[in-house]
Amino acid sequence: MKMSNFTLVTEFVLMGFSDIRELQIIFSLLLFLIYSTGLMGNLLIVIIIIFDRRLHTPMYFFLRNLSIVDACYLSIIAPQASFNSLMNDWAISVTGCATQIFLVVFLSYVEFTLLTVMARDRYVAICHPLHYPVIMSPRVCLQMTLTCLLTGLMYAAFHTGYTFHLSFCQSNVVHQFFCDIPSLLRISCSDTSGNKLSMLLSALLVVVSCFAFITASYVRIFSTVLKFPVKEDQKKAFSTCIPHISVVSLFVISGIYVYSQPPSDSGSLKDIILSVFYAVIPPFMNPIIYSLRNKQIKDAMGILMKRTLSLRNNR
Repeated sequence: MKMSNFTLVTEFVLMGFSDIRELQIIFSLLLFLIYSTGLMGNLLIVIIIIFDRRLHTPMYFFLRNLSIVDACYLSIIAPQASFNSLMNDWAISVTGCATQIFLVVFLSYVEFTLLTVMARDRYVAICHPLHYPVIMSPRVCLQMTLTCLLTGLMYAAFHTGYTFHLSFCQSNVVHQFFCDIPSLLRISCSDTSGNKLSMLLSALLVVVSCFAFITASYVRIFSTVLKFPVKEDQKKAFSTCIPHISVVSLFVISGIYVYSQPPSDSGSLKDIILSVFYAVIPPFMNPIIYSLRNKQIKDAMGILMKRTLSLRNNR
């Protein structure tokens, strides 16, 4: 795996889950099961929202977009890692690695900014219900989504380009089961201080500003809801907020926990499992959280199942 200082890396070798063949197969099947279940769950939410006209509201417009992002995020990492583990072949081209990094950074950014926009939607719906149709009009919702996508493209393009501007001439072993920027910085033979500083500052800017906005929104939401005279109205308002709070908490806590761990230069099973928890579990859990905690989604799902069964019976 070691190369001379004068030989540029033409491909990277990712870290496998285990050296034991039986465990490789188990990890592969488990990861594929998580992927297929998460993909079906997210696509089911997308289908339900598209075909149920009662869900054609800003809240479910953003939820549909979030589910699409989650489905894409799962599809970037899990299938390839499952295949690599099954075939015991962890080589990835430099172009493939750059593409994976770009998409991971892009979709992570879009997911967090979408969650921030969804917090604003809940704030306007609960605190300013009379102005809700104007403030959260279809045009405004589309503009917010496009802003998340376009700024995400610029954010991902900058960090991907800045990372692959470095030289990789000593080792091609990436201590991770997918390509990510911190792992590549640790094996670069260039000065990475500028990369680390730009990553830290930009991540703090995005994460802190978005999290502060979400927190401020829910402080105002809770203070408004607690003033509702009818307990049933309070319960209904909280029921639309709890799934979103759960998803934000899962995304933020898992990310902080993983990236607050001391970096490892050799990689370990613990590091891999933590990365799986951050990269795969949140988009896998999001449709489950919304399905279990959102009454309208559960009702729409029940109607869709009844229609499907009736069509089968008619045949």
